[in-house]
Amino acid sequence: MKSSRRSFILSVVGVASSLVLSHEAWAEVAPVLETDANAQALGYRTDAGKVDRAKYPKFQVGQACANCQFFQGKAGNATAPCTIFAGKLVNAKGWCSAYLKKT
Repeated sequence: MKSSRRSFILSVVGVASSLVLSHEAWAEVAPVLETDANAQALGYRTDAGKVDRAKYPKFQVGQACANCQFFQGKAGNATAPCTIFAGKLVNAKGWCSAYLKKT
């Protein structure tokens, strides 16, 4: 491996590892608000029990951010980052129309 390629790979790994935030760092991140434009477009609710079933007929009881593949938290986290709402936290009991069951 050439020195320049090795340097490049090491620098990419260093940048990637610096992007990973600890759980404590996420505590300072803002939550997604139901009034946010993206949240409104996706029908996000902080409480899945308040989803408008007429507007979102695909919603099923039991669906929640905590069991969605986009939820980046661990079991038991009340809030966690979501890849749909980059840079913000969603409520584990919440829901949006991008819901996709965690496999």
